Amino acid sequence: MTEQNQDKPQLPDAEAVAAYLRAHPEFFVDHDELILELRIPHQPGTAVSLVERQVKLLRERNIEVRHRLSHLMDVARDNDRLFDKTRRLVLDLLDANSLEEVIGAVDESLRHEFQVPFVSLILFSETPLPVGRSVTSAEAQQAVGGLLGSGKTVCGVLRPHELAFLFGDEESGSIGSAAVVALNQQQGILAIGSEDPQHYKSSLGTLFLGYIAEVLTRVLPSYSTPLRSVR
Repeated sequence: MTEQNQDKPQLPDAEAVAAYLRAHPEFFVDHDELILELRIPHQPGTAVSLVERQVKLLRERNIEVRHRLSHLMDVARDNDRLFDKTRRLVLDLLDANSLEEVIGAVDESLRHEFQVPFVSLILFSETPLPVGRSVTSAEAQQAVGGLLGSGKTVCGVLRPHELAFLFGDEESGSIGSAAVVALNQQQGILAIGSEDPQHYKSSLGTLFLGYIAEVLTRVLPSYSTPLRSVR
């Protein structure tokens, strides 16, 4: 029995056959007689040729590629709209002639252009500012010190006392998630919120907020009292 088994040729396994066909896709061109002997699973009870099966697979992949392309086009259009809104706000901030116009431009744009339901711009000052909301650096450090030191946009579900400080007691209970960015040189903090706890689950999609904060950092010193660093 052992000698008989040794005399039998060793057939390649399925993986070896698949690898060979993958490396020689033209194989059935020269051996088309084998197509009639192949059994290719498709719909139960329905016999299809290799060409039909190949066409079906190519069609499915084509549909998948079109869906991906459509998604990329949607993302590109959204980014174009976001860029245009950000550009208009930046120009409004550069054209502002007073601190009141700066604060008004931010609030108007975020609420109406960006359709953000909850907006908060808090400036840090050791003396009360004539417009907008201002707090001392010590008050900010005590309430939201953990949000000030990263230098990046912080996103997610905030603690109740942080929401109350940023948005006020009346609105804080309605906010499920928020995105917060500290202005450079510890000039203030800009925050936006949503009722959806998943809306600001990551920093993706909030890049514009960082851009606005950078512009504010350059514009505010012309109108506000020099601010002390938060330590």
